[in-house]
Amino acid sequence: MDLKNKVLLITGGTGSFGKAVLDRYVETDCFSEIRIFSRDEKKQSDMMREYSNNKIKFHIGNVRDYNAVERAVKGVDYIFHAAALKQVPSCEFFPMEAVKTNVIGTENVLDAAIRHAVKKVVVLSTDKAVYPINAMGISKAMMEKVVVAKSSDAGNTIISCTRYGNVLASRGSVIPLFIEQIKNKKELTVTNPDMTRFIMTFDEAVNLVLEAFNHAKPGDIFVQKAPAVTLDTLAKALLEVFDSTSKIKIINTRHGEKMHESLLTVEECNKADDRGNYFCIPSDNKDLDYDKFFYKGVNKNKVTEPYSSNTAEVLDIVKMKKLLTEELNSIEKESY
Repeated sequence: MDLKNKVLLITGGTGSFGKAVLDRYVETDCFSEIRIFSRDEKKQSDMMREYSNNKIKFHIGNVRDYNAVERAVKGVDYIFHAAALKQVPSCEFFPMEAVKTNVIGTENVLDAAIRHAVKKVVVLSTDKAVYPINAMGISKAMMEKVVVAKSSDAGNTIISCTRYGNVLASRGSVIPLFIEQIKNKKELTVTNPDMTRFIMTFDEAVNLVLEAFNHAKPGDIFVQKAPAVTLDTLAKALLEVFDSTSKIKIINTRHGEKMHESLLTVEECNKADDRGNYFCIPSDNKDLDYDKFFYKGVNKNKVTEPYSSNTAEVLDIVKMKKLLTEELNSIEKESY
């Protein structure tokens, strides 16, 4: 795919994912322009100084505001939609804010993309959208439904989605919190030592989006295969990496948290295509034939367990330390 004279828009582009994409492309001849759309002028100002590259154009706005989105979308060839409310506690306290950003904001981006004949849109989702129990996960699950529904009537715009677990250096995740506690010689606050989470790197997150970008059909959801780690192993591995004497303090599971996350439901496992490093959940291409919901059955499921963090490969301390050491520069950079 020739990207030399194309324009890419990244919503939520001042976040960790947006910076990872910039690091991948800003010094290449791919994309003549990369637009960063976000509502945080401070982060935009910091990014301007950090990258100082005329290829990057900054647009202030909120995905909740259709007019602001449309202004940013005009003349764009491709969109990576990463703007979202992602913190579980804040979405629990203010669930309608999650709806406005994650669901309505996504619809705004997709409507503007279709109106302006954007070639491809890749929307970023999360494992918390699978069997969701908190407002953030529920809003992301609805977002995925919006993606699939819009993709069936999007003209020449190809809309797809990616879904993955915790990214090691992502802002607001547990690893930067643990590092901050270690550096300040505080106890590491672990909710439940047996809790498991999927783990992946920013390179893997970007690669998954590019897989969808290059290969997805309308409505496809691309899911990253990933190992998992217990919070106990993660905390102990970080303590060893930093040669820290900090202690681990168990604070018990917080409201809205699962013991284990899932990347595929049982139902998705039974229709997903295994493509090596990832799964592709094809769109069911449903139309307004209500018989499919009330009268027509489907083949009996063969898989009876979801793809979950407690059944995936679980990393031990040695493997976790190796992964942390390899990614430490990125992790520390995003911690502050």
